[in-house]
Amino acid sequence: MSEQHDDIIEAEFNGKPVEEEAGGLILATEVLPAGLPIVPLRPRPAFPNMLIPLAVNEPGQVQAVKRAAESPSRALGLVLVKEPDAPDGPGNLHGVGVVGKIVKVLHTDEESTHVLINTLERFTVEEVSEAGGGLFARVRYQYSTELSVNPELKAYSMAVLATLKELIQINPLYSEELKLFLSRSSLDDPGRLADFAAHLTSADGQELQQVLESFDVRRRIDMVLVLLKKELEVSRLQTKITKQIEEKISAQQREFFLREQLKAIKKELGLEKEGKAAEIEKFEERLKGLKLNDEAERAVTEEIEKLRLLEPASPEYHVSRSYLDWLTVLPWGKFSRDSYNLEKARRILDRDHFGLDDVKERILEFIAVGKMKGDISGSILCLVGPPGVGKTSVGKSIADALGRTFYRFSLGGMRDEAEIKGHRRTYIGAMPGKFLQAMKSAGTANPVLMLDEIDKVGASFQGDPASALLEVLDPEQNAAFRDHYLDVPFDLSNVLFVATANQLDTIPAPLLDRMEVIRLSGYILEEKLEIARRYLIPKALKNHGLKPRQVTIRKEALAALIDGWAREAGVRTLENRIRKLMRKAAREFASGRTEPLAVGRKDLPGLLGQPPFATEELFEAAPGVVTGLAWTSLGGATLPIEATAVPSRNKGFRQTGQLGNVMVESSEIAYSYVMAHLKEYGAPEDFFDTRFVHLHVPAGATPKDGPSAGVTMATALISMMRGKPVRAKLGMTGELTLTGRVLPIGGVKEKTIAARRAGLKVLVFPEGNRTDFADLPDYLKEGLEVHFAREYKDVYKVAFGKK
Repeated sequence: MSEQHDDIIEAEFNGKPVEEEAGGLILATEVLPAGLPIVPLRPRPAFPNMLIPLAVNEPGQVQAVKRAAESPSRALGLVLVKEPDAPDGPGNLHGVGVVGKIVKVLHTDEESTHVLINTLERFTVEEVSEAGGGLFARVRYQYSTELSVNPELKAYSMAVLATLKELIQINPLYSEELKLFLSRSSLDDPGRLADFAAHLTSADGQELQQVLESFDVRRRIDMVLVLLKKELEVSRLQTKITKQIEEKISAQQREFFLREQLKAIKKELGLEKEGKAAEIEKFEERLKGLKLNDEAERAVTEEIEKLRLLEPASPEYHVSRSYLDWLTVLPWGKFSRDSYNLEKARRILDRDHFGLDDVKERILEFIAVGKMKGDISGSILCLVGPPGVGKTSVGKSIADALGRTFYRFSLGGMRDEAEIKGHRRTYIGAMPGKFLQAMKSAGTANPVLMLDEIDKVGASFQGDPASALLEVLDPEQNAAFRDHYLDVPFDLSNVLFVATANQLDTIPAPLLDRMEVIRLSGYILEEKLEIARRYLIPKALKNHGLKPRQVTIRKEALAALIDGWAREAGVRTLENRIRKLMRKAAREFASGRTEPLAVGRKDLPGLLGQPPFATEELFEAAPGVVTGLAWTSLGGATLPIEATAVPSRNKGFRQTGQLGNVMVESSEIAYSYVMAHLKEYGAPEDFFDTRFVHLHVPAGATPKDGPSAGVTMATALISMMRGKPVRAKLGMTGELTLTGRVLPIGGVKEKTIAARRAGLKVLVFPEGNRTDFADLPDYLKEGLEVHFAREYKDVYKVAFGKK
């Protein structure tokens, strides 16, 4: 002990100086010194009359314990710190602590000390200082006195004991603490009972420090009783939670044991094999009906051997199992038998579709080639046409005619190359691409796969799916198509691929080169009438719960419906309008109507609203207005072109109507050609010098572009210049050069259908399209007066008559 504190260590015995104690000499071990080495405690204080272990590893605390162990009294002060996170120091100690005697040194070295301490009495700290690297304090002891047990204290003591009994029932661990206390103390001492009860609770350090600082026994036992009640509630809640968890675990364990017993019983009876063995047997059973190529067979064998060595709990087990599942579920060597019966194929095509004779002929030719050749492998068809013309249903009919399974998936919006060729197995959640998934669903190695919306394949940072399609759709490569997931070749050469598209412009040229294009141009009024009568109306009646004779649509009403409300190339809008009529009828019958309903032409505006195509006749028979014929991705369309001239000091030319670059160039060529031939077409040579010419293509909100409007624009300018309209019901198409030549265009069939829908009777096509028009079905050419122009003079003669 340091010299500066030698003068303050005055021993006391039972609260009096040693030299005043009667009886002479006293044992040094029974003396409590007035100054004590202090050990700061965290996170709870110590209470008197307890036997507690103490482990310290802070240098200052180790020095304090060693100093106390070497002193005659072996006394040590234990004081709770105010802030557990703050360093030890005189200012971080509470004012009340407990003195204890070191009973036994369990372990000691330079860095740590473990001792067993018997706590004795409370003390108040009078002065604290730092000495020899540790804390030292002058203290004043607060000796507990014997109290006469009055009824109030007895009642408090009984309440504490009753609460302790409840705690012991909930948590048997408290019973050992109570036995130890009873062996060293008496229940008749309420102060000791209160200290013991506080020591048992799990209250925080500050609450326990308040109990320690309470020298009044009645107040102390009252505080302890509150802490015990809180402890009792916490113990009850803990017991409830523990019970719930144990019940849940017991149920799971019971289910686990029952399942294990059931598995063992089934195994003994031979009813079921172990999971891994059953999986391997399932894969081997699948392989019996398959004809794998050599590389695939080696991969399956190696993977099965690998699976035998893996534990089912291993992550690699599930990867290997999924890989084997895909390898063995694909239709290796499974083929459906093709039917090359042309009469049957014709009946199926006629049953499912009306019109489309050229398409049906092409499909029958395709099947006939397969019959002569013995197979139709390596064939890739591309059905191109506007929406609603029956591209998907034609693909289904091809599959029915051949007797093959049919599977369809859409390529529209696909941006990831892995959708085509699969993901590598190194990725979590990896799976094969769409083509192998389709083969699995089809169940045969020679299905009809429909690749819908092939013109809408996208591209992104994840790859270009269109480029990945090149391998799939190339007959020279797809016999050994290698998916990234399987990583073994799979034969796709026996698959009949049928792609659909609305237009060919967005399909990459290398991909388009691998496909044979079949165009579905659209339907005319007569074809739509038959389609509605044979297919759409019966289907709509059935879907709306109506009987065939409950609702009838008269022929003239159906024709007016097609002409005024559904003038597009396909029949999707027509089908929607018929559905709307059926919904109106269903409401009538649901409201109590019993008589059959017949829809006439005059009923249509009231049921469907005003027809959206009723204004087209306004563009006919006016100077400067000429009807052109255009092709769009939605089919053919009529395109009226208007021209007018405004008096001006300077000449000028302007185009409106959201024209694309090609149409703007066509208008400038037409303007230059007409200016160069003013006298030839009956106008003064200075006509454009004093006029500003405006060319407009309605409707202004719709973007337009294309190379076939030159002759129409030139004719509109000449009509405006002459002040005379062109022939009635005239439509024309063709590109114009500066020298007056008329160049051929595309989409002859679509434009002819559009002209028939609009009621045009006289058509002008370029001379280069004469053979294209001659190839059209007779029902399309019937009733039309068609002229073919090699130069613009030929167009002029038709539009205005000879000079």
